[in-house]
Amino acid sequence: MTIRILVAEDHPLFRKGVISLLSSVPDFEVVGEVATGEEAVERAAELQPDVVLMDLKMPGMGGIEATREVFS
Repeated sequence: MTIRILVAEDHPLFRKGVISLLSSVPDFEVVGEVATGEEAVERAAELQPDVVLMDLKMPGMGGIEATREVFS
């Protein structure tokens, strides 16, 4: 079973590193990446990932608020 992951992180270099690491795991598939909480909410609704790896401090809508929106 493949686990579908959305990565929400505002620092591009860190985001790319996390994606590279997650992509190396056989049963993980990174289905999307975003840089803001607003994008995370939109993409989570669109992609329906199994996991959202959410940065807590992002410009605009932070990760905590975005997580509340994703799961409401």
